Amino acid sequence: MRKIFTLFMAVLLLSGCGSTTKKLQQGNYDAVIDKSVKKLIRKPDAVDAAEMDRAYRLANERDLERIKFLKAENNPDNYDEIFSRYNMLKERQRQVRTVTPMTVDGKTYRYEYVDYDAEMIASKRKAADYFYNNGKGLLENALQKEDYREAYYQLVKASEYSGGQFENIDALIYDARMKGISKVIVEVNNQSPLQLPPLVEEDLISFDTRGLGNEWVEYHFKHVDESAVYDYAVFVKLLSIMVSPDDVKDTDQIFTKKISDGFDYVLDAQGNVMKDTAGNDIKLQKFKEITCTLIETRQFKSVEIRGEVEILSLDPERLIQKEPFGAANQFEHFSARSIGDEGALTEEALIMTRQEKLPFPTDVDMVLMCTETIKPAIRNAIYANRQYIY
Repeated sequence: MRKIFTLFMAVLLLSGCGSTTKKLQQGNYDAVIDKSVKKLIRKPDAVDAAEMDRAYRLANERDLERIKFLKAENNPDNYDEIFSRYNMLKERQRQVRTVTPMTVDGKTYRYEYVDYDAEMIASKRKAADYFYNNGKGLLENALQKEDYREAYYQLVKASEYSGGQFENIDALIYDARMKGISKVIVEVNNQSPLQLPPLVEEDLISFDTRGLGNEWVEYHFKHVDESAVYDYAVFVKLLSIMVSPDDVKDTDQIFTKKISDGFDYVLDAQGNVMKDTAGNDIKLQKFKEITCTLIETRQFKSVEIRGEVEILSLDPERLIQKEPFGAANQFEHFSARSIGDEGALTEEALIMTRQEKLPFPTDVDMVLMCTETIKPAIRNAIYANRQYIY
């Protein structure tokens, strides 16, 4: 058992070393530092201290060489990365200083403190200048939505880095945002002969819109602002609304039943009432047959709506995609009345007689009944083609 435990610990130790070596080979120095520092806080260890030291020196060397190259290149676009590299150096130094200076097995680990703040501030300001000038230039010369969106991102970055350095930056960000958004108007276009009230048409497109829009696509389901300029239109075209006539059909069913109808005395040849062995009169049960006609009425009406979702780009106007949709629904009601003796009816038939006829729904009512079925179909047609709007 002791041998097994020793072997297990050895495998575990080798596995940990292998993982750290792999991270170092991959250049994932900060992961090694993070892991080593956590272990050293719990318990100083020579192996962990050596790994932290190696990773720390390699990581700093890599970042400082990259900063040197970026500065030599003298490209304004580089200052964002320079700031980021200094930030990593500072954070890495802060992390290592939580366990250093430290002496393990006679070896002392100590690193000279470096103040990166001045370099960070300088590179951050230059990065802010770059993002501001670049974003403003993109905004002034934008030709398409993507230009405005890129201008927006650049100006937001400039705002984050500048700390209020640019007085008009909020207005520029708002301008880029508004011009970068694609606005989509969704409308119902009823081309069928059946005219629907406006509220019914509005209800057809009042569905759950979660996941439809995104950061740069905004859907409007009614014209809330007459001055709004739309980039896309989604027309929900109702091509046909077929409502069947009111259909009433009666079916008859006759029920018969034998029921008790008193009794007759049994007479002998002389016409006297016969007696049984106990001296009682002998009686014979009589039955009679009763009938009842059940007239069952079926009321039926149906509606079928066919249409298509049309997606258009409006500047310039062109058809992008068509997607058909359809749905059907029906009204069906059974009632019954009886003629004759209801005692002949079965229990089920008797219950049916308690159902009365209902007024038929109007054609518009039939469309309303169908909206809950057709709304998911319309929604799915729009969702399935939302990639054409961007």
